Amino acid sequence: MTPSDRRSFLRGALAAGVAGAVTGPSAARAAGAVTGSPADRATVRSFHGPHQAGILEPPRRRTAVVAFDVIATGRGELTELFRTLTDRARALTAGGAPVEAGISAPPADSGVLGPDLPGGGLMMTVGVGASLFDDRYGLASRKPPGLTPMRTFPNDALDPAWCHGDLSVQLSADEEDTVVHALRDVARHTRGALQVRWKINGFAGPPRPSGTPRNLMGFKDGIANPDAADAREMSRLVWAAPGTTGHGRDAPEPAWTAGGSYAVIRLIRMLVEFWDRVGLTEQEQMFGRARDTGAPLDGNHELDEPRYAEDPIGKVIPLTSHIRLANPRTPQAADSRILRRSFNYDRGVDAVGNLDMGLIFTCYQQDVARQFEAVQTRLSDEPLTDYIRPFGGGYFFALPGVRDAADFYARALLS
Repeated sequence: MTPSDRRSFLRGALAAGVAGAVTGPSAARAAGAVTGSPADRATVRSFHGPHQAGILEPPRRRTAVVAFDVIATGRGELTELFRTLTDRARALTAGGAPVEAGISAPPADSGVLGPDLPGGGLMMTVGVGASLFDDRYGLASRKPPGLTPMRTFPNDALDPAWCHGDLSVQLSADEEDTVVHALRDVARHTRGALQVRWKINGFAGPPRPSGTPRNLMGFKDGIANPDAADAREMSRLVWAAPGTTGHGRDAPEPAWTAGGSYAVIRLIRMLVEFWDRVGLTEQEQMFGRARDTGAPLDGNHELDEPRYAEDPIGKVIPLTSHIRLANPRTPQAADSRILRRSFNYDRGVDAVGNLDMGLIFTCYQQDVARQFEAVQTRLSDEPLTDYIRPFGGGYFFALPGVRDAADFYARALLS
Protein backbone atom coordinates (compact mmCIF):
# COMPACT_ATOMS: atom_id res chain seq x y z
CA MET A 1 0.00 0.00 0.00
CA THR A 2 1.49 3.37 -1.04
CA PRO A 3 1.48 6.38 1.30
CA SER A 4 -1.30 8.04 -0.72
CA ASP A 5 -3.37 4.83 -0.64
CA ARG A 6 -2.84 4.56 3.10
CA ARG A 7 -3.95 8.16 3.68
CA SER A 8 -7.04 7.59 1.54
CA PHE A 9 -7.86 4.42 3.47
CA LEU A 10 -7.53 6.13 6.83
CA ARG A 11 -9.67 9.08 5.74
CA GLY A 12 -12.28 6.69 4.38
CA ALA A 13 -12.23 4.62 7.57
CA LEU A 14 -12.65 7.72 9.69
CA ALA A 15 -15.56 8.95 7.59
CA ALA A 16 -17.24 5.56 7.71
CA GLY A 17 -16.72 5.38 11.46
CA VAL A 18 -18.31 8.79 12.00
CA ALA A 19 -21.25 7.85 9.78
CA GLY A 20 -21.85 4.60 11.63
CA ALA A 21 -20.91 5.55 15.15
CA VAL A 22 -24.11 5.57 17.19
CA THR A 23 -27.64 6.87 16.94
CA GLY A 24 -30.57 7.16 19.32
CA PRO A 25 -30.15 5.52 22.73
CA SER A 26 -26.61 4.46 21.87
CA ALA A 27 -25.54 8.06 21.41
CA ALA A 28 -26.91 8.80 24.87
CA ARG A 29 -24.81 5.95 26.27
CA ALA A 30 -21.64 7.39 24.74
CA ALA A 31 -22.43 10.72 26.38
CA GLY A 32 -22.90 9.02 29.73
CA ALA A 33 -26.71 8.92 29.92
CA VAL A 34 -28.35 5.90 31.56
CA THR A 35 -30.74 3.96 29.33
CA GLY A 36 -32.05 0.44 28.93
CA SER A 37 -32.84 -2.28 31.42
CA PRO A 38 -31.39 -2.53 34.95
CA ALA A 39 -29.03 -5.25 33.67
CA ASP A 40 -27.79 -2.93 30.92
CA ARG A 41 -27.33 -0.06 33.38
CA ALA A 42 -25.12 -2.23 35.57
CA THR A 43 -22.59 -2.66 32.75
CA VAL A 44 -22.62 0.79 31.10
CA ARG A 45 -19.55 2.96 31.70
CA SER A 46 -19.44 6.33 29.95
CA PHE A 47 -16.78 6.40 27.24
CA HIS A 48 -15.98 10.04 27.94
CA GLY A 49 -14.05 11.10 31.02
CA PRO A 50 -10.62 12.05 32.36
CA HIS A 51 -9.41 8.43 32.42
CA GLN A 52 -9.77 5.46 30.09
CA ALA A 53 -11.92 2.49 30.97
CA GLY A 54 -10.17 -0.74 31.92
CA ILE A 55 -7.86 0.70 34.57
CA LEU A 56 -9.92 1.25 37.70
CA GLU A 57 -12.74 -1.10 36.67
CA PRO A 58 -12.58 -4.77 37.73
CA PRO A 59 -11.50 -7.05 34.87
CA ARG A 60 -14.16 -8.43 32.55
CA ARG A 61 -14.30 -12.15 31.88
CA ARG A 62 -12.52 -12.08 28.49
CA THR A 63 -9.73 -9.99 27.00
CA ALA A 64 -7.37 -9.60 24.07
CA VAL A 65 -4.11 -7.72 24.53
CA VAL A 66 -2.57 -6.58 21.26
CA ALA A 67 0.67 -4.71 20.58
CA PHE A 68 1.02 -2.94 17.24
CA ASP A 69 3.76 -1.44 15.15
CA VAL A 70 2.60 1.91 13.75
CA ILE A 71 3.23 2.14 10.01
CA ALA A 72 1.46 5.46 9.40
CA THR A 73 3.57 7.95 7.48
CA GLY A 74 4.09 11.29 9.17
CA ARG A 75 2.36 13.22 11.95
CA GLY A 76 -0.79 13.83 9.91
CA GLU A 77 -1.47 10.14 9.34
CA LEU A 78 -0.68 9.40 12.98
CA THR A 79 -3.28 11.97 14.05
CA GLU A 80 -5.83 10.43 11.68
CA LEU A 81 -5.04 7.03 13.18
CA PHE A 82 -5.79 8.21 16.73
CA ARG A 83 -8.98 9.92 15.56
CA THR A 84 -10.07 6.68 13.92
CA LEU A 85 -9.25 4.60 17.01
CA THR A 86 -11.27 7.02 19.12
CA ASP A 87 -14.24 6.91 16.79
CA ARG A 88 -14.26 3.11 16.72
CA ALA A 89 -13.89 2.85 20.51
CA ARG A 90 -16.74 5.32 21.00
CA ALA A 91 -18.99 3.41 18.60
CA LEU A 92 -18.11 -0.08 19.83
CA THR A 93 -18.59 0.73 23.50
CA ALA A 94 -21.85 2.60 22.88
CA GLY A 95 -23.51 0.01 20.64
CA GLY A 96 -26.32 0.47 18.15
CA ALA A 97 -26.99 -0.45 14.55
CA PRO A 98 -24.15 0.30 12.09
CA VAL A 99 -25.13 2.58 9.23
CA GLU A 100 -24.63 0.77 5.93
CA ALA A 101 -22.67 2.59 3.22
CA GLY A 102 -24.75 1.35 0.30
CA ILE A 103 -25.85 -1.74 -1.59
CA SER A 104 -22.59 -2.09 -3.53
CA ALA A 105 -20.27 -1.48 -0.56
CA PRO A 106 -19.00 -4.14 1.87
CA PRO A 107 -21.09 -4.52 5.04
CA ALA A 108 -20.38 -1.84 7.63
CA ASP A 109 -19.90 -4.51 10.29
CA SER A 110 -18.70 -8.13 10.46
CA GLY A 111 -22.08 -9.26 11.83
CA VAL A 112 -20.45 -11.35 14.56
CA LEU A 113 -22.74 -9.79 17.17
CA GLY A 114 -25.84 -9.66 14.97
CA PRO A 115 -27.48 -6.59 13.46
CA ASP A 116 -27.29 -4.44 16.62
CA LEU A 117 -24.14 -4.02 18.71
CA PRO A 118 -25.06 -4.50 22.37
CA GLY A 119 -22.62 -1.91 23.78
CA GLY A 120 -22.08 -1.31 27.47
CA GLY A 121 -20.00 -4.42 28.10
CA LEU A 122 -16.82 -3.57 26.17
CA MET A 123 -13.82 -1.70 27.54
CA MET A 124 -10.96 -0.52 25.32
CA THR A 125 -7.67 0.75 26.77
CA VAL A 126 -5.05 2.32 24.48
CA GLY A 127 -1.39 2.86 25.35
CA VAL A 128 1.74 4.09 23.59
CA GLY A 129 5.19 2.54 23.79
CA ALA A 130 8.59 4.21 23.98
CA SER A 131 9.32 3.38 20.34
CA LEU A 132 6.52 5.70 19.14
CA PHE A 133 8.68 8.59 20.32
CA ASP A 134 11.53 7.97 17.88
CA ASP A 135 12.23 10.34 14.96
CA ARG A 136 9.27 9.28 12.75
CA TYR A 137 6.63 11.66 14.13
CA GLY A 138 8.57 14.43 15.87
CA LEU A 139 7.45 13.34 19.33
CA ALA A 140 10.81 12.70 20.99
CA SER A 141 10.65 15.83 23.15
CA ARG A 142 7.17 14.87 24.41
CA LYS A 143 7.99 11.36 25.60
CA PRO A 144 6.98 10.64 29.20
CA PRO A 145 10.31 10.41 31.04
CA GLY A 146 9.39 7.15 32.75
CA LEU A 147 8.48 5.37 29.50
CA THR A 148 11.30 3.04 28.44
CA PRO A 149 11.55 -0.35 26.75
CA MET A 150 10.74 -3.15 29.19
CA ARG A 151 13.77 -4.33 31.14
CA THR A 152 14.98 -7.91 31.19
CA PHE A 153 14.97 -9.12 34.78
CA PRO A 154 16.80 -12.12 36.25
CA ASN A 155 15.04 -15.38 35.34
CA ASP A 156 13.26 -13.80 32.35
CA ALA A 157 13.27 -15.71 29.06
CA LEU A 158 12.06 -12.90 26.81
CA ASP A 159 11.24 -13.63 23.17
CA PRO A 160 11.70 -10.49 21.03
CA ALA A 161 8.69 -11.48 18.91
CA TRP A 162 6.50 -11.13 22.02
CA CYS A 163 7.93 -7.86 23.38
CA HIS A 164 7.35 -4.12 23.12
CA GLY A 165 5.34 -2.24 20.49
CA ASP A 166 4.53 1.29 19.38
CA LEU A 167 0.94 1.03 20.58
CA SER A 168 -1.09 -1.30 22.79
CA VAL A 169 -4.81 -2.00 22.75
CA GLN A 170 -6.58 -4.05 25.40
CA LEU A 171 -10.15 -5.10 24.65
CA SER A 172 -12.18 -6.56 27.51
CA ALA A 173 -15.76 -7.81 27.73
CA ASP A 174 -17.79 -10.53 29.38
CA GLU A 175 -18.20 -12.52 26.16
CA GLU A 176 -15.52 -13.82 23.81
CA ASP A 177 -17.41 -12.85 20.66
CA THR A 178 -17.61 -9.23 21.84
CA VAL A 179 -13.82 -9.09 22.09
CA VAL A 180 -13.35 -10.80 18.71
CA HIS A 181 -15.82 -8.45 17.07
CA ALA A 182 -14.09 -5.37 18.47
CA LEU A 183 -10.63 -6.54 17.42
CA ARG A 184 -11.80 -7.22 13.86
CA ASP A 185 -13.42 -3.80 13.73
CA VAL A 186 -10.27 -2.04 14.93
CA ALA A 187 -8.10 -4.02 12.50
CA ARG A 188 -10.43 -3.21 9.62
CA HIS A 189 -10.51 0.52 10.24
CA THR A 190 -6.77 0.94 10.93
CA ARG A 191 -5.39 -1.24 8.14
CA GLY A 192 -2.50 0.57 6.51
CA ALA A 193 -1.63 2.43 9.71
CA LEU A 194 -1.19 -0.40 12.26
CA GLN A 195 0.39 -3.83 12.00
CA VAL A 196 -0.02 -6.45 14.73
CA ARG A 197 3.25 -7.19 16.50
CA TRP A 198 1.87 -9.72 19.02
CA LYS A 199 -1.50 -10.69 20.42
CA ILE A 200 -2.70 -12.88 23.27
CA ASN A 201 -6.17 -13.77 24.54
CA GLY A 202 -6.99 -14.05 28.22
CA PHE A 203 -9.77 -14.90 30.63
CA ALA A 204 -10.65 -14.20 34.26
CA GLY A 205 -12.52 -16.87 36.18
CA PRO A 206 -15.37 -16.10 38.55
CA PRO A 207 -14.65 -16.08 42.29
CA ARG A 208 -14.30 -19.68 43.49
CA PRO A 209 -16.04 -19.92 45.83
CA SER A 210 -15.98 -16.20 46.68
CA GLY A 211 -13.72 -13.19 46.83
CA THR A 212 -10.76 -12.68 44.50
CA PRO A 213 -10.51 -14.83 41.32
CA ARG A 214 -7.72 -17.40 41.05
CA ASN A 215 -4.77 -17.79 38.72
CA LEU A 216 -3.84 -21.07 37.05
CA MET A 217 -1.65 -22.08 39.98
CA GLY A 218 -4.86 -22.24 42.00
CA PHE A 219 -4.14 -19.20 44.19
CA LYS A 220 -6.17 -16.02 44.46
CA ASP A 221 -4.53 -13.26 42.45
CA GLY A 222 -4.55 -9.55 43.39
CA ILE A 223 -5.89 -9.70 46.95
CA ALA A 224 -3.69 -6.86 48.21
CA ASN A 225 -4.60 -4.32 45.51
CA PRO A 226 -5.01 -0.70 46.64
CA ASP A 227 -8.62 0.48 46.71
CA ALA A 228 -9.52 1.63 43.19
CA ALA A 229 -12.46 3.60 44.62
CA ASP A 230 -10.15 5.75 46.75
CA ALA A 231 -9.47 8.80 44.55
CA ARG A 232 -6.68 10.08 46.79
CA GLU A 233 -4.90 6.73 46.73
CA MET A 234 -5.25 6.49 42.95
CA SER A 235 -3.78 9.99 42.57
CA ARG A 236 -0.83 8.90 44.70
CA LEU A 237 -0.21 5.52 43.11
CA VAL A 238 -1.81 5.26 39.65
CA TRP A 239 -2.31 8.52 37.75
CA ALA A 240 0.58 10.39 36.17
CA ALA A 241 1.61 13.54 38.03
CA PRO A 242 2.44 16.28 35.48
CA GLY A 243 5.16 18.69 36.54
CA THR A 244 6.75 16.29 39.02
CA THR A 245 9.93 14.29 38.63
CA GLY A 246 9.93 10.56 39.06
CA HIS A 247 12.19 8.03 40.75
CA GLY A 248 15.78 8.45 39.59
CA ARG A 249 15.07 11.04 36.87
CA ASP A 250 15.24 14.82 36.54
CA ALA A 251 12.82 15.46 33.66
CA PRO A 252 9.30 16.40 34.83
CA GLU A 253 6.18 14.62 33.63
CA PRO A 254 4.75 16.60 30.67
CA ALA A 255 1.37 18.30 31.02
CA TRP A 256 -0.29 16.17 28.34
CA THR A 257 -0.01 13.02 30.49
CA ALA A 258 -2.67 14.21 32.98
CA GLY A 259 -5.24 11.45 33.37
CA GLY A 260 -2.95 8.73 32.06
CA SER A 261 -0.98 5.96 33.76
CA TYR A 262 2.10 3.84 33.16
CA ALA A 263 1.09 0.29 32.21
CA VAL A 264 3.30 -2.76 32.55
CA ILE A 265 2.27 -5.90 30.66
CA ARG A 266 4.13 -9.12 31.43
CA LEU A 267 3.34 -12.42 29.72
CA ILE A 268 4.26 -15.11 32.24
CA ARG A 269 4.16 -18.79 31.41
CA MET A 270 3.39 -21.04 34.36
CA LEU A 271 5.01 -24.47 34.29
CA VAL A 272 1.81 -26.01 35.57
CA GLU A 273 2.78 -29.65 35.01
CA PHE A 274 5.74 -29.22 37.36
CA TRP A 275 3.75 -27.08 39.77
CA ASP A 276 1.08 -29.75 40.10
CA ARG A 277 3.72 -32.16 41.50
CA VAL A 278 4.61 -29.81 44.39
CA GLY A 279 3.12 -30.51 47.82
CA LEU A 280 0.40 -28.15 49.00
CA THR A 281 2.34 -26.99 52.07
CA GLU A 282 5.32 -26.05 49.93
CA GLN A 283 3.07 -24.23 47.45
CA GLU A 284 1.50 -22.22 50.25
CA GLN A 285 4.87 -21.31 51.74
CA MET A 286 6.04 -20.04 48.35
CA PHE A 287 3.02 -17.76 48.10
CA GLY A 288 2.62 -17.03 51.81
CA ARG A 289 -1.12 -17.69 51.61
CA ALA A 290 -3.49 -20.60 52.12
CA ARG A 291 -4.66 -21.90 48.77
CA ASP A 292 -8.27 -22.59 49.72
CA THR A 293 -9.13 -19.29 51.47
CA GLY A 294 -6.45 -16.93 50.18
CA ALA A 295 -5.71 -15.90 53.77
CA PRO A 296 -2.13 -15.11 54.77
CA LEU A 297 -0.64 -18.08 56.60
CA ASP A 298 -1.07 -16.26 59.90
CA GLY A 299 -4.72 -15.33 59.21
CA ASN A 300 -8.15 -16.77 58.49
CA HIS A 301 -9.59 -14.61 55.68
CA GLU A 302 -8.13 -13.39 52.39
CA LEU A 303 -8.30 -9.71 53.40
CA ASP A 304 -6.54 -10.25 56.71
CA GLU A 305 -3.34 -8.24 57.03
CA PRO A 306 -0.25 -10.44 57.51
CA ARG A 307 1.41 -9.73 60.85
CA TYR A 308 5.04 -9.63 59.79
CA ALA A 309 6.19 -7.77 62.90
CA GLU A 310 5.08 -10.72 65.01
CA ASP A 311 6.98 -13.14 62.76
CA PRO A 312 10.40 -11.48 62.24
CA ILE A 313 12.25 -14.65 61.24
CA GLY A 314 9.54 -15.95 58.90
CA LYS A 315 8.53 -18.99 60.91
CA VAL A 316 4.88 -18.74 59.74
CA ILE A 317 5.16 -16.67 56.57
CA PRO A 318 8.61 -17.35 55.09
CA LEU A 319 10.82 -14.35 54.45
CA THR A 320 11.13 -15.57 50.85
CA SER A 321 7.38 -15.89 50.26
CA HIS A 322 5.85 -14.01 47.35
CA ILE A 323 3.56 -11.79 49.41
CA ARG A 324 6.28 -10.85 51.89
CA LEU A 325 8.75 -9.86 49.20
CA ALA A 326 6.23 -8.13 46.92
CA ASN A 327 4.63 -6.07 49.68
CA PRO A 328 6.62 -6.13 52.93
CA ARG A 329 4.19 -3.57 54.39
CA THR A 330 6.88 -1.20 55.56
CA PRO A 331 6.75 2.60 55.30
CA GLN A 332 9.55 2.43 52.75
CA ALA A 333 7.54 0.10 50.50
CA ALA A 334 4.23 1.97 50.73
CA ASP A 335 4.93 4.05 47.61
CA SER A 336 5.75 0.99 45.49
CA ARG A 337 2.24 -0.49 45.51
CA ILE A 338 0.72 -1.21 42.09
CA LEU A 339 -2.82 -1.69 40.77
CA ARG A 340 -2.99 -5.21 39.30
CA ARG A 341 -5.36 -6.09 36.47
CA SER A 342 -4.40 -9.61 35.36
CA PHE A 343 -5.87 -12.40 33.24
CA ASN A 344 -5.09 -16.08 32.70
CA TYR A 345 -4.16 -17.38 29.26
CA ASP A 346 -4.10 -20.77 27.56
CA ARG A 347 -2.17 -21.11 24.27
CA GLY A 348 -2.55 -24.88 23.94
CA VAL A 349 0.69 -26.88 23.90
CA ASP A 350 4.27 -26.10 22.97
CA ALA A 351 6.50 -27.85 20.45
CA VAL A 352 7.20 -30.76 22.81
CA GLY A 353 3.63 -31.23 24.00
CA ASN A 354 3.77 -29.36 27.31
CA LEU A 355 0.82 -27.23 28.35
CA ASP A 356 1.38 -23.57 27.47
CA MET A 357 -0.64 -21.50 29.93
CA GLY A 358 -0.06 -18.77 32.44
CA LEU A 359 -0.75 -15.16 33.33
CA ILE A 360 -1.18 -11.90 31.44
CA PHE A 361 0.09 -9.73 34.27
CA THR A 362 -0.91 -6.09 33.89
CA CYS A 363 -0.38 -3.32 36.40
CA TYR A 364 -0.89 0.43 36.44
CA GLN A 365 1.21 2.92 38.35
CA GLN A 366 2.43 6.48 38.52
CA ASP A 367 6.11 5.55 38.16
CA VAL A 368 7.40 2.25 36.76
CA ALA A 369 10.83 2.53 38.41
CA ARG A 370 9.43 3.45 41.83
CA GLN A 371 6.69 0.83 41.74
CA PHE A 372 6.77 -2.18 39.41
CA GLU A 373 10.55 -2.34 39.05
CA ALA A 374 11.05 -1.96 42.79
CA VAL A 375 8.63 -4.81 43.44
CA GLN A 376 10.20 -6.95 40.73
CA THR A 377 13.66 -6.35 42.16
CA ARG A 378 12.50 -7.52 45.59
CA LEU A 379 11.07 -10.67 43.95
CA SER A 380 14.35 -11.57 42.25
CA ASP A 381 15.15 -15.27 42.78
CA GLU A 382 12.04 -15.94 44.87
CA PRO A 383 11.17 -19.67 45.02
CA LEU A 384 8.35 -19.21 42.47
CA THR A 385 10.88 -18.46 39.74
CA ASP A 386 11.42 -22.21 39.34
CA TYR A 387 7.83 -22.52 38.10
CA ILE A 388 7.33 -19.42 35.92
CA ARG A 389 8.93 -18.10 32.73
CA PRO A 390 8.22 -14.46 31.75
CA PHE A 391 8.51 -14.44 27.96
CA GLY A 392 7.03 -11.18 26.69
CA GLY A 393 5.12 -7.96 27.20
CA GLY A 394 6.16 -4.34 27.38
CA TYR A 395 5.91 -0.96 29.05
CA PHE A 396 3.25 1.42 27.72
CA PHE A 397 1.71 4.71 28.74
CA ALA A 398 -2.06 4.38 28.97
CA LEU A 399 -3.30 7.59 27.39
CA PRO A 400 -5.54 10.09 29.17
CA GLY A 401 -9.26 9.58 28.67
CA VAL A 402 -11.33 11.13 25.88
CA ARG A 403 -13.13 13.98 27.61
CA ASP A 404 -15.94 14.80 25.16
CA ALA A 405 -17.20 14.34 21.60
CA ALA A 406 -14.61 16.77 20.22
CA ASP A 407 -11.66 15.06 21.92
CA PHE A 408 -9.66 12.03 20.72
CA TYR A 409 -6.93 9.71 21.99
CA ALA A 410 -3.52 11.45 22.22
CA ARG A 411 -4.92 14.86 21.19
CA ALA A 412 -2.88 16.67 23.86
CA LEU A 413 0.24 14.72 22.89
CA LEU A 414 -0.11 15.57 19.20
CA SER A 415 -1.17 19.21 19.55
